[in-house]
Amino acid sequence: MFNLISLKNGIDNVKGFNSGGVSAGFKKDGEKDVGFIKSDTLCDISAVFTTNKFQAAPIKHFKKYKEDFQTNFILVNSKNANAITGQRGIDDIDFIFENINIPDIINPIMSSTGVIGYPLQREKIIDAVNRFDLNSKDSDSCARAIMTTDSFKKEICLKVELDDGSFFHIAAICKGAGMINPAMATMLCFIVTDANIPKTDMSELLKNSIDDSFNAISVDGDTSTNDTVFLIANKTQNSYDKTAFREALNFITKNLSLLILKDGEGSNKVVAFEVDGALSRDEAKRAASALSNSLLVKTAIFGKDPNWGRIASTIGASNIACDEEKLEIYYDDILVYSKEHPILDEQTEQKASKVMKKESYKITCKLNMGVFSYTAYGCDLSYEYVKINADYRT
Repeated sequence: MFNLISLKNGIDNVKGFNSGGVSAGFKKDGEKDVGFIKSDTLCDISAVFTTNKFQAAPIKHFKKYKEDFQTNFILVNSKNANAITGQRGIDDIDFIFENINIPDIINPIMSSTGVIGYPLQREKIIDAVNRFDLNSKDSDSCARAIMTTDSFKKEICLKVELDDGSFFHIAAICKGAGMINPAMATMLCFIVTDANIPKTDMSELLKNSIDDSFNAISVDGDTSTNDTVFLIANKTQNSYDKTAFREALNFITKNLSLLILKDGEGSNKVVAFEVDGALSRDEAKRAASALSNSLLVKTAIFGKDPNWGRIASTIGASNIACDEEKLEIYYDDILVYSKEHPILDEQTEQKASKVMKKESYKITCKLNMGVFSYTAYGCDLSYEYVKINADYRT
């Protein structure tokens, strides 16, 4: 057995890690826009990246290192994605690391988020890095430095206590509000731990955790060039339990992914789409993901319209095995469609509309074809989303 204890101040709790952020002048009003995470010792690192064919320069730079390399420094900038910038984008990262005054960094990593297609302002970033207080424990500043259209910071930390009295920490910061349809893994997530976790476990647990969290959400159906999730372990605590670590990691990725949805650009609702009774898990996931991505479903959610026809047609369009005579659709526990009840009566529509006024609820689609299920998560699509993205570069 084990206990998961939530702690404030994110990365600050994890032994051997420092973090912080400063302003390089990319954001208005002196807001922080360049951040760092530094370990006192070398760390194992596992990563999952976007499947977008136009992967950003920071991802390409990461892949230049030998397999199973270790690192002790991560640099993050916002407002510029350094994506589709060719060889120059990679060279700019090398130039930055060659010209900053941090002599003890090994295999440094850079991560970026923001507008696509523009080269980095190298000198501004170098100046910002040289102003870092590398001894600071300022998870708040780092979490804010990586924000773009986010309306609030996203950080979380757990202390994991084991039966033998030992413990370890796992913490994370992330950013994301738009271009959210992670297909890997615009979102970035940095997970750090002092647990004595084997590298083989890191890769396995991270991939599995992402599948039911970051890969199960959609704000707008767009996949960024920069989507990245890092798991970094310095192993300074001589403590580890695989089951406990799995549960803690899953808790962190699930809750951060829901915070991204809550912060979805202009969103007002977070909706779980459960597809149950599919012939395979893959088919259940395909249908649930289609529902979370559908613009027509999203606009119905925004309008609080229990139009089950949009749900049914989206399932059919996902090209899975389904049968309208077996299908049942529920808004929370309100049955809005079945073969026996195909037409919404006034009373049922009122009940379903009441459900849709809540900040979060679940739409369950019972296919009654098999035994497999999957839950994806989405949000509504509002006028504000259009406004934010119409003015994104300005």
